[in-house]
Amino acid sequence: MEPIVNPSRREFVKAGAAAMTAASMPIHAFAAELKLPLGIQLYSVRDLLPKDYLGTLKELTALGYKQVEAAGYYNHSAAEVKQAIADAGLKLVSAHHSSVDLHKNLDQTIAFSHDLGLEYIICSFPGKTPANEHNKNFVMDDWKWNAEEFNKIGEKVVAAGMKFGYHNHTVEFTQTEGVLPFVELMRLTDPTKVTVEMDCGWVIVGGGDPINLLHNYGNRISMLHVKDFVLPAGFVRGGGKPAASEPKVQELGHGQVDYKPILAAAAATGHIKHCFVEQEAFNIPWKESLKIDADYMHKLGAS
Repeated sequence: MEPIVNPSRREFVKAGAAAMTAASMPIHAFAAELKLPLGIQLYSVRDLLPKDYLGTLKELTALGYKQVEAAGYYNHSAAEVKQAIADAGLKLVSAHHSSVDLHKNLDQTIAFSHDLGLEYIICSFPGKTPANEHNKNFVMDDWKWNAEEFNKIGEKVVAAGMKFGYHNHTVEFTQTEGVLPFVELMRLTDPTKVTVEMDCGWVIVGGGDPINLLHNYGNRISMLHVKDFVLPAGFVRGGGKPAASEPKVQELGHGQVDYKPILAAAAATGHIKHCFVEQEAFNIPWKESLKIDADYMHKLGAS
């Protein structure tokens, strides 16, 4: 099958029509149509899980979370993880693995994920070609290599009955050799093998616009990460340039990222299956922080 190209004229027109429809309807009503179970990426509680795995999961349930995405299993077997998730009353949907880990242990990762009953295996960060592995910057050959590798990995994951996806950070939205890496990944990856988990917060910090991405690539994006920041002074939202300094992490609704229009655009695509809160750091006690996040998402229609 040929690699995917940029959206066709028909797809572009459909996306535009969906955007106009979204603009003509109340944002809250449209966002509520997403009606997804409230999820959380377990990286948020990475310091707590090794100390009390089951107890931490139960606390997340008490805060209102229903679905989780793993970022490590802390030496627990698949059976132990499944039991803990069940005992906490949660559903484990997907898991993050770096490109390095996937290349080292792909078969084992697929088998472990299959035993857990996961829907998705997600690459959390891209890799580099051997020729460029010691360079801190990504070059276009790295992105082409990643696309090829994602297609290969995706084929194996799909054959095992799951879906393979890619989670962005900021680097995908920095012009590289005159090309936007995210656009190149979409052009070169096969949509039957590779989906996207769009991290809305990192898109913004990288200089991109999550609403535009949902309009243009809505058929490729199946999951979202939501997080909030106070952005650096002088930063231009959607200006195509990354933030010059690290943004300050905040709880949802306490920073500068308004998720109402983003979730409205997500609902308009009809393709978003899961949405995960990811709290990168805590400025207040962790339960208070994650309760604020949960309350914010419930107000926007999360169940």
